[in-house]
Amino acid sequence: MPLLLKPVEASRGPRWIGDAFRLFGRKPLAFTALFAVFLFAAMVVSLVPLLGGVVQMMALPLLSLGFMVAGQSALLDGPVHPRQFIEPLRGDPARRRALLTLCVAYGVLALCILMLADAVSGSAWGRLQALMAKGEAAQPQIDALLAEPGVSTAVMLTLGLGTLLSVPFWHAPALVHWGGQGVQQALFSSTVAVWRCKGAFIAYIAGWLGVLFLFGLIAALVFAVLGVPQMAGVLGVPGGLVFSAVFYLSVLFTFNDSFGGAPARPADEPPPPAG
Repeated sequence: MPLLLKPVEASRGPRWIGDAFRLFGRKPLAFTALFAVFLFAAMVVSLVPLLGGVVQMMALPLLSLGFMVAGQSALLDGPVHPRQFIEPLRGDPARRRALLTLCVAYGVLALCILMLADAVSGSAWGRLQALMAKGEAAQPQIDALLAEPGVSTAVMLTLGLGTLLSVPFWHAPALVHWGGQGVQQALFSSTVAVWRCKGAFIAYIAGWLGVLFLFGLIAALVFAVLGVPQMAGVLGVPGGLVFSAVFYLSVLFTFNDSFGGAPARPADEPPPPAG
């Protein structure tokens, strides 16, 4: 099935989110478990000194593509399972090399952004990340660090450069897996597609901000009515799992609209054996 770059109206942005929630509703436990499995694997990898964090960042393109494969399977009434994270690596050697190259490139560039942010903040950015990992226990120290001008600059720098980094990598893994494109072509095609659909992506980002704000507001109001406003944070973990899963599912719809839909399997790949 050929992949053709298509124009996308700005109104499609919020619909990508709605489509993702509807798809999530078909198999909520399976998709939530899928993201939980990735989190568990990431936690295990993080135990490896020095390389753990880099490997985590390198795995993000495969996380995105794995959810797209699972989402496409669910759209076709197929199964959803953790093996879909590595399914793209089981194809032909050229695609496998291209995907691994994308993973390495993304991880290295993301690491450079974090190192730059840490340098700009005078190492306060690294301390902030360590404190945030501790959760509520470190909240006073977190608040103190956030008040430092260098940290604010580092946050803005990370958000800005992280957004720029996401543009060429947004569709690139799927273009390699389903379109058979090489690394450079996939990065270029992804950049062109995101730019041509920028109105839809702006509406998409605004839609996600609205969803998260509404969720936080409703949670705060409900627990305030119950007389335990401090318990609103309890919904953070399950809410984070659900919203993360839905977000990665929504990437599939951005791809399907931009390139005419993902095929059931990569081009030139034989169908799985019966039984």
